[in-house]
Amino acid sequence: MTQETSTVRTDLDLDEVRRYWDDFAAEYDSYPDHGLLESDIRAAWKDLLRTWLPPRPSRVADLACGTGSMSALAAELGHHVDGVDLSSEMVAMARAKTAPFGGAVDIVQGDAGAPPLAAGTFDVVLARHILWTLPDPIAALGSWVELLRPGGRLVLVEGRWGLEPADGAGGSWGSGVPSEQLAKAVADLVGSTPSVVQLSDSTYWGKEIDQERYLLTVQLPSSS
Repeated sequence: MTQETSTVRTDLDLDEVRRYWDDFAAEYDSYPDHGLLESDIRAAWKDLLRTWLPPRPSRVADLACGTGSMSALAAELGHHVDGVDLSSEMVAMARAKTAPFGGAVDIVQGDAGAPPLAAGTFDVVLARHILWTLPDPIAALGSWVELLRPGGRLVLVEGRWGLEPADGAGGSWGSGVPSEQLAKAVADLVGSTPSVVQLSDSTYWGKEIDQERYLLTVQLPSSS
């Protein structure tokens, strides 16, 4: 389809992407919405996860987990987390950050666009600001849906932050993706309309923002 092919980015090389994030890892947590080191920011994200993750202890795939900030929050809420990141430096930092949770968190190195995780074994797939880094985001979304059990939940935090204009008919997601566009792509994959919640409150980001940020969720049908 036109939208699927137009979102493919031929300018991305995974080895270059890996090196970029390896080099960036040391300063990653200095960004307020990455490290979640400030108590109000951390509390805001923890409350968000508490609202949108299942109430019972669940198995969560945290894709492109970075230094493990969201993995740690999910573990604090009582979930078992499998984190995946392309960068070996990020993986090392995530393992250190989540070490206090012991076997409740497992961090592995791998491509978030094609995660090295077993299909049909997760209650939640969580991904935050990752689609812009992927060569084929539509294919990645499909692989994420495959990770979910019947009744499983896809939880995505995305937005717009680049300067290049958004193409409502498709186009590169290298500057982020508008909520309407991502909602359509997800609906086409799962056959139901996602829920979208705007995240414009500066508490999430540690600063005022002037472009769209949002949380998109959709739940797969339960098996009959």
